[in-house]
Amino acid sequence: MNDPIIYIVSDSVGETAELVTKAAVSQFNGSHAVIKRFPYVEDRSHIDEVIDLAKIEKGLIVYTLVKPDVRDYMKQQAQKEGIVNFDLLGPLMNELESLYGRPPLMEPGLVRKLDEEYFKKVEAIEFAVKYDDGRDPRGLLKADVVLIGVSRTSKTPLSQYLAHKRLKVANVPLVPEVDPPEELFTIPREKCFGLKISPAKLNEIRKERLISLGLSDNASYADLERIKAEIAYSERMMERIGCEVIDVTNKAVEETANIILSKYHKRK
Repeated sequence: MNDPIIYIVSDSVGETAELVTKAAVSQFNGSHAVIKRFPYVEDRSHIDEVIDLAKIEKGLIVYTLVKPDVRDYMKQQAQKEGIVNFDLLGPLMNELESLYGRPPLMEPGLVRKLDEEYFKKVEAIEFAVKYDDGRDPRGLLKADVVLIGVSRTSKTPLSQYLAHKRLKVANVPLVPEVDPPEELFTIPREKCFGLKISPAKLNEIRKERLISLGLSDNASYADLERIKAEIAYSERMMERIGCEVIDVTNKAVEETANIILSKYHKRK
């Protein structure tokens, strides 16, 4: 017996139908099938071509077609020519329409769009980790958004929050004893955001951080005069870069993120 020929027909790329078909074939141990995929089938002329081929080669048609008129035409023509056909999406969509009490969107390729959005998010999260805390200045050139500020101004959690919104974010700590990377002065200033905070608030945050680490809260890291010097230095750097400055003193990460997202999308 020759291997059966299975035509995969979809109004998107056809991955779903092919995976389901391969899963079914795999249950017949040692058996194989010739799978031919026909993606982006959206009109009757394309369906007629597949029907003609399947009729000649005595093939089987498996399809995932979202639009009812295209789906119905496929079924009618296949039955007319005596071709075995399986509609993978139609019956389930009909049942879901009854359950949800509303019609489906009838837009091909939505699963793929969702997958693309998911992978963009994963990529952005990995980017934020890789270019966190000024680890690699080259990330500044690739980033959608660059955050700068002294230690404990929520640069890392803000980077991660924005990454979940699919933005590639790099952040750089500003420390008086360490020169900022040159890349910071070559990137477009509109994609850079400076985070500022009141000395008193930063003093409180840093003391809590030291205590959580089991250290004395009177270390220079939490010294108020040291903090004022750091903030003054960071303000000079922000002014030199010409970036927008956001006061995060009494803001939650979500609030700051929304400001940045709004600015970013207006630019786009």
